[in-house]
Amino acid sequence: MHRFSVFFLFCLGAIPLIPALYAQDTAAYKNDPKFISSMAEAKKLIHDRQYAFAIDSYKKANKIAGGKDAGCLQGLLDIQMSVADYKAAGVTASALESIAATPQEKAVAEVSHGRALYLQAGEKGKPELLHAADDAYKAAIANDAKNPSARYADGQVLARLGQTDAAREQFEACLSCISPKDPSYVRAQHFAANPALSIAKMAPAFTVISLDGSKFNLDAMNGRVVLIDFWATWCGPCNAELPHMKKIAREFAGQPLVIISVSWDSDETKWKNFIAKNEMTWVQYRDADHGLSKSFGVEAIPHYFTIDSEGVLTAEMLGEGSDVEGKLKKLVAKAKVAGAASILSASGN
Repeated sequence: MHRFSVFFLFCLGAIPLIPALYAQDTAAYKNDPKFISSMAEAKKLIHDRQYAFAIDSYKKANKIAGGKDAGCLQGLLDIQMSVADYKAAGVTASALESIAATPQEKAVAEVSHGRALYLQAGEKGKPELLHAADDAYKAAIANDAKNPSARYADGQVLARLGQTDAAREQFEACLSCISPKDPSYVRAQHFAANPALSIAKMAPAFTVISLDGSKFNLDAMNGRVVLIDFWATWCGPCNAELPHMKKIAREFAGQPLVIISVSWDSDETKWKNFIAKNEMTWVQYRDADHGLSKSFGVEAIPHYFTIDSEGVLTAEMLGEGSDVEGKLKKLVAKAKVAGAASILSASGN
C-alpha cells in the first residue's frame, strides 16, 4: 500500500486517528529498574533506527509487565507498522484490545487491527483480509460511534470491496465526527461524493498558512493541479532549479495550476529576504520542523510532487533535471477538459 495512504490513517494533521487513550496505571512493575531500563533502551534504539533490537527491548519490558503494558504494546505496534510487518501488528493490536479498559480504548485498538489487516491485504486486496478489516472497523464503530478513524477507514475498505453506497455512508458519517476546520474535512467530502477516490494514491491532507498569510488547503484547490516543491535557500541544486520554477510560474500563470514551495530553512528572515530578492511570487511555506516534509516522506531536496485536479498523486521527482514541466502540461490540459465538462454539465448542455 502506498505510504501516503498509510500516513493519512496514522499520523495526520488530519483526523486524529490513534489518540493516546490508554491510561497508564501505577502497577508495581512500572518502578522495576529492568522495566524502566528496557523501555528507555527501546526508545533509544528507535531513535537510532535499530528497529529489530527495539522490538526485542519492548518485548522484554512487556514480559516484565506480564504482557499487559499498553505503552510496550503501542511501541511494538508502531514499529511493526513502520517496517510493514502487518501480520505481527495485527497480533499486537489484538493484545491491545484485550487490555482496553473502556469502549473508546478498545475502539482505538480495533482501528489499529483493522488497518493492519487492510495493509496486509496488499495491492491486490485479498477479499478475506478486507472483510476482516471491515469487521474490525465495524467493531470499533460499535464501541465508539464518533471515532472518525473507524468511519474513514471503513469507507476506504468498503470502496475497495465495491460497496460504493456503504462506503459513501461511512465517509458522510466521518464528516459528522470532525470539525470543518480540520485539514481532512474537504477530503472526506470528496470521498463521500466519489468513494473510488479514497483508494487512489492521495497525497497527505494538510492545511498551512503561507508567507502572505493566506490559508493553503491541498484539498480545496477546486479542480486545479498542484505542484509541491520542497527546497531550501542553502540548497545548491534547489538554487540551480529556481530559474526553472520561475519559468513554470510564468508559463502557467492564469491556468489551473497552483505551486507551493515548502522550505527547510530555519532562519525565517533569510528565507523571506531570499524570496523577495528572487521574486518568488507563488505560494511559500516554511516547514521549519520538517513536519510536512516527513508526512510526504521527503528526506532530500529538491523534491517535487504533482497532484492532479482530483487530488490524486501522479508523480514524485527528486533532484535536478526532473521533467516537472512536461508532466504539468499534461495534467493542466486534463484539468481544463474536466473544468469545461463540469461547466457544460452545470449549464445543462
